[in-house]
Amino acid sequence: MNNFSFFTEFIFLGLSAAPHIQALLFVLFLGIYLLTLMGNLVMILVIRWDSHLHIPMYFFLGHLSFLDICFSSVTMPQMLQNFLSQKKSISVWGCITQSFFFLLSGCAEASLLSAMAYDRYAAVCHPLLYTVVMNRPLCTTMVRVAWVIGFLNSLVNNLFIHKLYFCGSNIISHFCCELPSLFPLSCTDPTANEFLLSGSVSAFLGLLTLPLILFSYSRIISAILNIRSSEGQGKAFSTCSSHLTVVLLFYGTALFRYISPASGSALERVVSIQYSVITSLLNPLIYSLKNQEVKAALQRMLRQQTCATG
Repeated sequence: MNNFSFFTEFIFLGLSAAPHIQALLFVLFLGIYLLTLMGNLVMILVIRWDSHLHIPMYFFLGHLSFLDICFSSVTMPQMLQNFLSQKKSISVWGCITQSFFFLLSGCAEASLLSAMAYDRYAAVCHPLLYTVVMNRPLCTTMVRVAWVIGFLNSLVNNLFIHKLYFCGSNIISHFCCELPSLFPLSCTDPTANEFLLSGSVSAFLGLLTLPLILFSYSRIISAILNIRSSEGQGKAFSTCSSHLTVVLLFYGTALFRYISPASGSALERVVSIQYSVITSLLNPLIYSLKNQEVKAALQRMLRQQTCATG
């Protein structure tokens, strides 16, 4: 180890090295970030303002919007700064901190999506007992468990990264500090860390959250198929379509990123943008455009604000 020179900062390769492309990317991602903040904040405000939305589904949706703000804010400010900087650097400790909150937010969101799948199962399969099954203490506990799972998963993986020594090349082939992108830069063997990360994510997704989602939707599909009228089937499916779209967007790309070995390819960066940036932007749009109750609540709030100012 004495023959290695250790460094105190990482350099991001980013999305492009061309200055004119970086200027365009700055404008594009600044717009995405502002729309993400605005869309999710509006969703939170509408849910808190309208008493018609004070039911379990929107309780979870409000927390999902808050998580989306946190998730995008972990990486986007640093990314925007790098688009305008000649030297796209971050300290080693800053990078580890970013990776901690990135994994925490991602795991908490995956857990929350599984809780929302169970909520949809209760609404479709047990509509008469829905408010009894999904009572407020249970909903609050599920949200807390989602945060605890995210925290513990992230803590374990980031504690073990302190056993690695980084030397030689300090260039990260990525736009943010995700653990899979840091392992190739270690001059000590990162095999144990790679197994820990893939094992914890696989166990977390494959044994905990994903089975709950698959169970919930298998029962939901079975219940929908037993409905005789096509109108009833459409109404039942519409209550789940928004959540199912979000699950497919998030889980499909996150599983690909964390189960496959890191290669530093452009595809990995595109996939990471999908689940860490684009999904947070699309979630409020998906739930507002495909949900009549949210649209009606937003119209009521806008009308009241218009009357108050008029």
